[in-house]
Amino acid sequence: MKKPIFTLLFIIPCILLYAQDTLPRFSVKNVGNNRIVVDWINTFETVKQISIQRSTDSLRNFKTILTVPDPTIPQNGFADTRAPAGPLFYRLYILLDKGTYLFSDAKRPYWDTSHAATVAAAAAAEAIKREMIAIDKSSLTLPVIPNDPVNGAPVVVNNLPKADLWVPSKFVYTFKDGYIRINLPEDEKKYSIKFFTSDDKPLFELKDIKERSFKLDKANFYKSGWFKFELYEDGELKEKNKFFLPKEF
Repeated sequence: MKKPIFTLLFIIPCILLYAQDTLPRFSVKNVGNNRIVVDWINTFETVKQISIQRSTDSLRNFKTILTVPDPTIPQNGFADTRAPAGPLFYRLYILLDKGTYLFSDAKRPYWDTSHAATVAAAAAAEAIKREMIAIDKSSLTLPVIPNDPVNGAPVVVNNLPKADLWVPSKFVYTFKDGYIRINLPEDEKKYSIKFFTSDDKPLFELKDIKERSFKLDKANFYKSGWFKFELYEDGELKEKNKFFLPKEF
């Protein structure tokens, strides 16, 4: 795996599990909320590097905005949340075996209306859910036992199921600056971390981690909400937990 560039800050793209065009073809779409999604399917037997480049011109002035850490992943992509205003073009730089490389065609983002509709429907459903919870809480009545054998006062009994208590990890957690902090034991053991969406879809993995204290940019995760992770120590599962990213980007 190509080492990511960092100053105690890993820059790793979120891996989006959409079926897309086969390299060197790729898809680039505007999904709203200032997010441009670039994704593709890789069928090359040997690929050394894939870099995403952006320009305001379709022919020149392309600048690399990200080099993916593992170019061999079959389905891969990146959510550009810092795209400037104005016309934009994207292309891919693909480095193959023995120094052979190629550039994809430059493409402008197209507006993904189907995704926008899905997002709007999800937001509406969430609003209705919150209203229903508020109504349930306001109309909730609890059974009363009239005779307290000790104090002689009514006793309110709550038979509702108890919520599971979530305890944040001391190794992988969200800090107040919006970054995901990683703090691993200072020992000689080998550590790796796998990240997943809230519904257990794999995002990316950090293998054979050398640094013991660093942070991940929140842009690695393409939306706010809950994310799960598995921390491995010498190949054995050490911790399975989750963390929450607030809606700040």
